[in-house]
Amino acid sequence: MNSVSIAELRQNPTPVLDAVERGETYVVTRYRKEIARLVPVVDRRPVSGRDVMAALRRTPLEDGSWADEIAADRAAFDAEWVDPWGDE
Repeated sequence: MNSVSIAELRQNPTPVLDAVERGETYVVTRYRKEIARLVPVVDRRPVSGRDVMAALRRTPLEDGSWADEIAADRAAFDAEWVDPWGDE
């Protein structure tokens, strides 16, 4: 993994950013201590609604009762929740 100091990055960021664009990763340091990482973007295209729905359809459901689990969790939350400004 490549390393670059903040000073070097500030003086000439283009070569580092070009390398990151090509797939390399850089560690940014301050006083020889790692403070950040510059990593390439994996996928730059926006995710469409069609892509989301396709991913949801591929997601396996354990027993098909996920909606029941959500309803039970919501009911448990509603039963425990107390309005701090309401009458007791």
